[in-house]
Amino acid sequence: MAHNIADLFVATLKAAGVRRVWGLPGDSLNAFTEALRKDGELRWLHVRHEESAAFAAGADAAMTGELAVVAGSCGPGNLHFINGLFDANRSRVPVLAIASHIPSAEIGSGYFQETHPQELFRECSVYCEMVGDPAQLPWVLETAMRAAVERQGVAVVVIPGDVLGADAPDRRPSAPIRASAPRVLPSDEELAAAAELLDGAKKITILAGAGVAGAHDEVIALAERLQAPIVHALRGKEHIEWDNPYDVGMSGLLGFSSGYRAMEHCDLLLMLGTDFPYRQFFPEKATIVQVDIRGEQLGRRTPIDLGLVGDVGETAAALLPRLATGRSDKHLKDALKHYAKTRRELDGLADDDGKRPLHPQYVARVIDEIAADDAVFTCDVGTPTIWAARYLTMTRDRRLLGSFTHGSMANAMPQALGAQAVDPGRQVIALAGDGGLTMLMGDLISAKQNDLPITVIVFNNASLAFVEVEMKAAGIVNYGTDLANPNFADVANALGWTGIRVDEGGDLRAALTTALDTPGPALVDVVVARDELSIPPTVTAAQAKGFSLWAMRTVLSGRGDEILDLADTNVFRRIFS
Repeated sequence: MAHNIADLFVATLKAAGVRRVWGLPGDSLNAFTEALRKDGELRWLHVRHEESAAFAAGADAAMTGELAVVAGSCGPGNLHFINGLFDANRSRVPVLAIASHIPSAEIGSGYFQETHPQELFRECSVYCEMVGDPAQLPWVLETAMRAAVERQGVAVVVIPGDVLGADAPDRRPSAPIRASAPRVLPSDEELAAAAELLDGAKKITILAGAGVAGAHDEVIALAERLQAPIVHALRGKEHIEWDNPYDVGMSGLLGFSSGYRAMEHCDLLLMLGTDFPYRQFFPEKATIVQVDIRGEQLGRRTPIDLGLVGDVGETAAALLPRLATGRSDKHLKDALKHYAKTRRELDGLADDDGKRPLHPQYVARVIDEIAADDAVFTCDVGTPTIWAARYLTMTRDRRLLGSFTHGSMANAMPQALGAQAVDPGRQVIALAGDGGLTMLMGDLISAKQNDLPITVIVFNNASLAFVEVEMKAAGIVNYGTDLANPNFADVANALGWTGIRVDEGGDLRAALTTALDTPGPALVDVVVARDELSIPPTVTAAQAKGFSLWAMRTVLSGRGDEILDLADTNVFRRIFS
């Protein structure tokens, strides 16, 4: 029997299968952390910054598919959650945020540390309510938890510290909160209409997103029947790339030409569970059929000819027997041939040519080669995401996490903490940018304190490199992007990690192997080329003009050495291959 509201919180979380709580303590949260201490079963994972806690909880939920929890104190404490919660909500993973509040009697008075969290978190949640009376708590908490798991998003419970310490109401608990698994598929008439369009098309390409999770085999079977190449969006990579003879890579700003070409040359694009946002990469003339379990997503990115509401696996399985056999494989073979050529070119750019600094592609490729078959990768927004998308190979058991929809910096290291807490014996590797890592670098301490043996690989180019690429494309001279970095290996060693610095290609493999084999957290600080270009699969006239304008302005501003560095790094064949 729960004695107070905080005890009731802990009991309800345990009944729902929650095993960990991420957070940072504070006076308004004291009753909750005291309840955790007395109970002793839920693990309290103490971090140094609440943003890290929110990112870690999001990764925790992404790894398990189950509810993860983050808790923070009033005002500026839980305000730090907001970026990590935005990311979790947009990535559609179930997270409960407990946001404690100032004393009830002081709300609205401009009291010390007062904010209005129920308003602040409304945009980044599927449910957000404040508990003002102890009798509310059982109802609000269970509603929040069910909203998080059923709608796959963030639910926030705001509760004043004095309410946490109040006596718990006498109410019998509801059934344990677990995500349901309903079957959702289109009607027979809708399936028949889709089959008619598919059978009438000559060149079909599939675009697969995060919604194909758990439907790998059904999508592969559908591609075989349709003789369709499969292009993946970034969030679909981990779910569909492995054991896939129809894979032709990725499209979009971080993709490469084979994925773009397979979509551009089709006469019907079948979108499966994707919210791919870049309209300029959709074909202009193709018929488009879209399948998504969320009906509001249909037609959001490009005009469609038919939209089907349904689970991708269920819909693919229901479509398969309705489709004609004996299709021509010409479009598929052409797309696969182009992908093989593109893959060879990309792999050719990932060799160690003996130059210093190292090519970041080479670093990513070596990581891919030596990582375990069930490794979990996290990657920072910016250039680490580019190299992860292009050079990490997915297997059935590998995972790839990032801030792929929200696009926040600083996500890789705290997401690695969340993934490692789920399975401490699993290899968890963060591909971190130097800019991203230093935003939340204090939580390197949290890895050691919580005994989470993550491995962080720092792509150290002393710059906000992706921002510089964007500046070049816009014709702007690089400004404000320099980073005066420490020796990150020395920082890691000072914090009790294993720290290794690499600036020679010949030392890379041994350093990475040592880091992965050493007990406890390890960091490898790799000095990589700043001027490595990553060109999207199609370059607009405006981008080409902007790049030329950047080169001219850079020379005229007296910084022509940057042009020479760019040429030396990329040997110009890298620019246009």
